[in-house]
Amino acid sequence: MYYVYLIQSKKNGQFYLGYTSDLRRRINEHNTGESIATKAYAPYKLVYYEAYGANEDAIARERKLKYHGGGIRRIKERLAKSVVDTSE
Repeated sequence: MYYVYLIQSKKNGQFYLGYTSDLRRRINEHNTGESIATKAYAPYKLVYYEAYGANEDAIARERKLKYHGGGIRRIKERLAKSVVDTSE
């Protein structure tokens, strides 16, 4: 399986969207500072994920959410009671 995921920093509330073939390992990497992009804001909590059978589908979904008009915002709206949005 391949996953598109959204994590939120427990330190400052910022969000990060990514994809992986091993969700548990990847979240652990974010929380232990092994990911350069997210190291400064660890620890993180997983707030959302989607599972796909094909890597290409997960990559396409991640790109759509990141680069095509407010995908992350829409997820946060759907999860309004589950996440704390500190950006507004």
